[in-house]
Amino acid sequence: MALRIGSGSAWWGDRLEPAKLNAEQGDLDYLCFETMAEATISAAQVRKRRDPSFPGYDTYLDDRMSRVLPGCLKRGTKIVSNQGWINPEGASERVVHWLRELGAPKGIKVAAVNGSLITDTVLDHADTLMEDGRPASALKGSIVSAEAYMGAEPIVQALKDGAQIVITGRVADPSIFMAPMMHEYGWDALDHARVGHGNGIGHLLECGAQVTGGYFCDPGFKDVPDPWDLAFPIAEVESDGSAVISKVKNTGGAINIRTVKEQLFYEVHDPANYITPDVVVDFTTTDLEEIGHDRVRVTNISGKPRTPTLKVSIACHEGFIGEDMFFYAGPGALRRAELAKKILEERFKIVNLKAEDVRVDFVGLNAIHAGVSPKDQPEPYEIAVRVAARTKTREEAMKIGREIDGMAVSGVAMTGKRVPHQDRTREIIGVWSSLVAREAIKPVITMYES
Repeated sequence: MALRIGSGSAWWGDRLEPAKLNAEQGDLDYLCFETMAEATISAAQVRKRRDPSFPGYDTYLDDRMSRVLPGCLKRGTKIVSNQGWINPEGASERVVHWLRELGAPKGIKVAAVNGSLITDTVLDHADTLMEDGRPASALKGSIVSAEAYMGAEPIVQALKDGAQIVITGRVADPSIFMAPMMHEYGWDALDHARVGHGNGIGHLLECGAQVTGGYFCDPGFKDVPDPWDLAFPIAEVESDGSAVISKVKNTGGAINIRTVKEQLFYEVHDPANYITPDVVVDFTTTDLEEIGHDRVRVTNISGKPRTPTLKVSIACHEGFIGEDMFFYAGPGALRRAELAKKILEERFKIVNLKAEDVRVDFVGLNAIHAGVSPKDQPEPYEIAVRVAARTKTREEAMKIGREIDGMAVSGVAMTGKRVPHQDRTREIIGVWSSLVAREAIKPVITMYES
């Protein structure tokens, strides 16, 4: 019988109800949650620095667990999740709280997998920055956090130790979904053929609804049924790593060759060499076959031996950004916006704004494509003027909001101004990448019980 692995989320802000649906109706062996973007941990570190009471794990942990645990407990579905962020132990204790709150039997094991955070030691192990080739030591004094992308092996160990629920810090997205395959089928970590296939299936699941029609729908070109009711995917995995991608019946969205292909190559720079901590995946050998309604069989994904290093994300303090926005509508909106831009540029000189970069964009005209936006496009009926400046100090960044507030009464006719709020000035956290030897990362597993 195939192993049934379902997706519970594709990132921190993902919808909650499809995870509940998978827990209750997916007939799952495992429900897996991916909740991190590249900057999630650094953002958590910054928040922790500002607010020591912040627990450091997924802020939606309570919402997710309270919804999915009843369904998972009823069927015996195991959970693997990276909702631990910078505090997997705290997140695990919170999960235990919910198990007890929901009347779960005593003795259910919850494992916290830590070890990805290497903030204090990263400069001892990382040598070169992948983005520009500078030595990693150039970041000394500005580092906020550093975390390595761990693979599936510590999760597999936690499952071997009897964990029903595994909560991790930073783990590569496909590895979260692949660990159950390795554990249940007994794949060796160095069996790059099977592990390659499993990572490829994990990659199809890691972005949740993107393989069931989310981020695919383009009205008139790629229509998706009932896109307001997209289900999260389920993989029915065989012992050789081949799988059928499916979803709960009678839900919105679609699973077909096109949706699977789009996710297969999502964020993949080299389809023949998709590097993960566990294996190098080769997607160029993949075969896809539609075998039924919303059912696609995936076979022949290949794998190559894993690299001797792990990727590390290094978050650094890089100054501040001041940002605000105001609006024009009706005939002449663009003409008024252009005059407003000229007024602000002159006023920034008057207040001696010290900025490393200043941008004034007209949202609806050139805010996304900037200088390559077509020059002969029709004048928009509404324009939002977005102003942003990058500065070394918070005080300089705050000048942006102050000058834009003034536009309400000393700007151009019919200026629409939103109410000021505190988020107009914020700290900039830059994220850099480097590599460290595998031996530098020491996973730690801590077990809790309901």
